[in-house]
Amino acid sequence: MQFMYRFSQGLRLRQIDMMDDSIAGSSATLSKMAKKIREVCVTAVERMRRRTGQQLGGRREFVVVDESHFRHKRKYGRGRMAGGWKRKKWVFGMLGVRHQQQQRSGKPILYLLERRSQRHLVPLIEHHVRPGSSIISEEWCAYCILPTLGYNHHTVNHSRWYVDPHTGAHTQHIERAWRSYKEQIWRLRGNRTESLLSDHLSVIEWNEWLAKKHSDGAFGRLIHDISRKYK
Repeated sequence: MQFMYRFSQGLRLRQIDMMDDSIAGSSATLSKMAKKIREVCVTAVERMRRRTGQQLGGRREFVVVDESHFRHKRKYGRGRMAGGWKRKKWVFGMLGVRHQQQQRSGKPILYLLERRSQRHLVPLIEHHVRPGSSIISEEWCAYCILPTLGYNHHTVNHSRWYVDPHTGAHTQHIERAWRSYKEQIWRLRGNRTESLLSDHLSVIEWNEWLAKKHSDGAFGRLIHDISRKYK
């Protein structure tokens, strides 16, 4: 129960800390428990996605899209890459931001992709972003088709400025979110393999979409999702 509470709150999840606090006697036990709870979060997010479509945008919310690398990094540039990384991959993020909450990050949708081409990115945008929504992105050619699909598309040329002086468009919301997500995943060594990174991305979505709005908080949401998965 202590482990589940700490997991839901994101408190001191380093294995050495939890062994010092006598939550478990070995790192193997902690790894197994963490894997089980990540599976619960992944299942809950998949269930929500099937039920609701996990939609962003609309009149009260704009969407910021971007791609970033989360790949495992070798210490001092030496040694072998972590197992499971066959090729370079991207994390594609869509972040919904309410107009009245522009100083805070919104709800993310995160996908691990092999390429950041138009063929890979645009179908995900069409699936998750409501037609007619405002979308902000960098000037990446894959997004140039968005206006023809019915979206209000605003771009930022980062080689010239961080905030477009004409439209006020910027991608700082998702840039802040990337820093937060990477800090969390790298601290937990959650990018050692592609499958592990995919699970950690789902945990981030679980926290932002499900845990934060639950009446009993993140711990209550986790107990609820455990009961759903293990009836």
